[in-house]
Amino acid sequence: MHVQDMPRALHDVFASQRAAFASESFPHWRVRRERLMRLAAMLRQNGPQIEAALDADFGGRPRMETQLLEIFPALEEVKAALRGGRRWMQPRRAAMLKWFLPARARIVPQPLGVVGIIVPWNYPLYLSIGPLVGALAAGNRAMLKLSEYTPAFSEWLGAALAERFTADEVFATAGDADFAAAFSRLPFDHLLFTGSTAVGRRVMAAAAENLTPVTLELGGKSPAIVTPGYPLDHAVERILTGKLLNAGQTCIAPDYALVPREDCGRFVELAREAARRMYPAGLDDANYCSVIDARHHGRLSQDLEEVRTAGASVATLFSGPSTDAQRHRLAPHLVLDPPVQSRLMHDEIFGPVLPVLGYERLEDAIAHVQARPRPLALYWFDRDEARIARMLESTHSGGVTVNDVILHIAPDSLPFGGVGASGFGHYHGRWGFETFSKLKPVFRQSRVNALALFQAPYRPLARRMLDWMKRF
Repeated sequence: MHVQDMPRALHDVFASQRAAFASESFPHWRVRRERLMRLAAMLRQNGPQIEAALDADFGGRPRMETQLLEIFPALEEVKAALRGGRRWMQPRRAAMLKWFLPARARIVPQPLGVVGIIVPWNYPLYLSIGPLVGALAAGNRAMLKLSEYTPAFSEWLGAALAERFTADEVFATAGDADFAAAFSRLPFDHLLFTGSTAVGRRVMAAAAENLTPVTLELGGKSPAIVTPGYPLDHAVERILTGKLLNAGQTCIAPDYALVPREDCGRFVELAREAARRMYPAGLDDANYCSVIDARHHGRLSQDLEEVRTAGASVATLFSGPSTDAQRHRLAPHLVLDPPVQSRLMHDEIFGPVLPVLGYERLEDAIAHVQARPRPLALYWFDRDEARIARMLESTHSGGVTVNDVILHIAPDSLPFGGVGASGFGHYHGRWGFETFSKLKPVFRQSRVNALALFQAPYRPLARRMLDWMKRF
């Protein structure tokens, strides 16, 4: 298919999904369950193919990371929906104000229709399947725009879904920025985008043309804060583990660390020990992921050169080479107190580079977070319950993990989403089902009711009754 024909094809697929939904606007649970089972079978039967495609796209992506961070959580999403979906779709009783009794009320979760999902390149399986599960469990049809930066995986997923779903059920294809813009302008009943804040603004503007409701899963600069007295070795190990998964190309990776100033030197030493223990072969370690492509490798290299030129202290954590441009591999780097105006402190890093900022008082660290756009995640290392409670009350973030990193994304019982500049809306588990449903309120009037007392022409009795009601 020619590129110029793609928007026309998008409209054709969208029209077919709209028509199919109109003929089955409230699928029975057995229909939804069968679709979810097809999705689970696809994941279970194609592990090696998924691993190979992502390894090829990244130019070196550990297969264990693909299993651990993509296939396993995607399967968990499907299993959660299979366990709970029948219950989620049932009408829910709603309390009734005493003045309206014996009328009744309930909430009916209703499928929206056709859902659009725009998928990023960093976790292209998990960030496809997670939203798709919510959309299918809620009874919708779905169209996925896959990333052009993971061509092998996008080709595989598009073909794998086409084998198991008709195009009017689920459709997936890749495309460039112009294609993404055309996709965003389709009059979806809901659009979910995962990616950068800058692109999120453009997606939201395009969706606004049709008043399409959107869920934006963005990112931002997620801090990791180590409090005074917390075991530094444990904090360093957990922060570094979360930072180096997928070579830092994770929307909720720790973006920078705030550490008591007197502990900064020791933080670097412990980080170097941890990095070499986890990846003893350095850049050649098969368990260490590549940066996605030469463009992003160049961006990270330029950011490091900028802070070096400005006089910041930069520590390389591997013992061997620190970079390999040809294979777009970059060793983990720590940057001590980079200039505030540097790109590392302004933009989401999305790579294996971690600024370490020293603070004098814990209040200063909190103030640093409060003064900046609200991040997608916040990590707090502390054993003092009172301080933990104060932190939760005084900071805003999409989610929090205490004494570890990233794990708040895992339980399907927790909503995942941002706040402010890091996005809005939630999904995962029941939260995804509700995002892709209209929770329709239904009021059912009783044959016996007193509302006739309160219709025009208003009589003195209506005034006296209302005055009496306001007292109770």
